[in-house]
Amino acid sequence: MNRVLLVEDDPRVASFISRGLEENLYQVKSVSKGYDAINEVMENDYDIIILDIMLPDITGFEVCEVLRNRKILLPILILSALDTPHEKVKGLQSGADDYLAKPFLFEELLARINAQLRRAEFSTGILDFQSYAGIEINMKEQSATRDGKELNLSSRELKLLIFFMKNRETALSRIAIAQAVWTIDLDMNSNTVDVYINYLRNKVDKNFATPLIHTIKGTGYMLKQKSHES
Repeated sequence: MNRVLLVEDDPRVASFISRGLEENLYQVKSVSKGYDAINEVMENDYDIIILDIMLPDITGFEVCEVLRNRKILLPILILSALDTPHEKVKGLQSGADDYLAKPFLFEELLARINAQLRRAEFSTGILDFQSYAGIEINMKEQSATRDGKELNLSSRELKLLIFFMKNRETALSRIAIAQAVWTIDLDMNSNTVDVYINYLRNKVDKNFATPLIHTIKGTGYMLKQKSHES
């Protein structure tokens, strides 16, 4: 049975979601504060987090940032009345995997939860240890090195590198990267993908003789041992 941590300070909304999930055979733990959510995740095992933004103590954005900084890679689905493109981008940049605006249909929430769990199951089903061109990823420890040097990646950067590793020597569009790493449709007028590619390059390629992450003109990006002629 999948375990859900619900972080919602409105008792009516929390009760509605909890009942619906329990009827669909999910085990739900509900908390109303951000710090309580962080403590729960650090002390207990969960499969996914449903997270409101406006909480009594700290924001959902801050909860995401704390968890990702602690290398917690659980899927996080933000559920919030804040539905502007700016808020959605902020949520994704803070570490969330999906963003659903209130009011919402429970069926859509359930479908998004199931989609996140499928992706998480696939991610944990790949090899525990991956290597390519001097890059080594330890999936169990959620760490990465290049030529033996620790890369100190954030959780989002690690997910991005894993996606590149699984699709190495393949040109990847910004849309494909966004859908795989953030799992929702980003506003393609934003530069979120490019910003994170730059973050990753600064750790994977900087101070190394050979760059591995290449820009493919008119397409996107590629992880390749030798520069791609475009």
